Amino acid sequence: MLLPPIKPIAMKERVSMIFIEKGQIDVLDGAFVVIDKRGIRTHIPVGSVACLMLEPGTRISHRAAALAAQVGTLLIWVGEAGVRLYSSGQPGGARADRLLYQARLALDDKSRLQVVRKMYEMRFDEKPPERRSIEQLRGIEGVRVRKMYQILAQRHGIKWTRRNYDPNKWGHSDLPNRCLSAATACLYGITEAAILAAGYAPAVGFIHTGKPLSFVYDIADIFKFQTVVPLAFQVASRNSANAEQAVRKGCRDMFRKEKILARIIPTIEQILAAGGLKPPKAPKESVAPAIPNPETIGDVGHRS
Repeated sequence: MLLPPIKPIAMKERVSMIFIEKGQIDVLDGAFVVIDKRGIRTHIPVGSVACLMLEPGTRISHRAAALAAQVGTLLIWVGEAGVRLYSSGQPGGARADRLLYQARLALDDKSRLQVVRKMYEMRFDEKPPERRSIEQLRGIEGVRVRKMYQILAQRHGIKWTRRNYDPNKWGHSDLPNRCLSAATACLYGITEAAILAAGYAPAVGFIHTGKPLSFVYDIADIFKFQTVVPLAFQVASRNSANAEQAVRKGCRDMFRKEKILARIIPTIEQILAAGGLKPPKAPKESVAPAIPNPETIGDVGHRS
């Protein structure tokens, strides 16, 4: 008897992320496994994970990459400590209407400003000043963010100068900055997975532009100071030898406790709705699907 086809699990039901280092990822007997140099196999419930962070020393087979795409799990190739993004898989992208809606909002000056204002309102729990351009709002944000860094550093007894991070000189940054970089990398990973699962494009941003993850930065900034930034300062205050690893584990546990994955997609919908535009309808001359899309328990951006 044939097994039923694999269907993606909704993002809100998933574990946030798993880091994998120094191992061969393959599919054995239909299961996702990591095999280390001693031949020990570790099974991974790939379909219930939002994203897999593949660190140096990790190899992945074609079958494993295909299975991850089939179940909608984002693969992200990262550097040591998970803070440099080299490449990523694309498990989403099944809904062109969501992408067109996002692009339409980003290209309309009035709608884009309304979306940005909503982002600031959700981030700082207050409406931004009226009659301000996006550039002016960014200036206001910069001042407030620097102040928030200083307050958190003082609260945890950490010496803080400024946010300073060079991916090419990782060891030159001080401990608080390294912890912050590791923490935000974790947040960016699950945010990108959620954006793709919802059917949107990571590159089409509203505040941030010109980067492959511009929209990821937009959405992650809303959650950053509620979650990963305080955690990073807390870990940095301990001055432990494996601070980056402690940050990653702390982020994993916090994401589960705070149910971040269940909150990201509704937040995206609420933000874009502030733009005041409706999703575009398909042109009359367009050709409808000859075979209807099958129902799935996954999100709208997951491929069936």
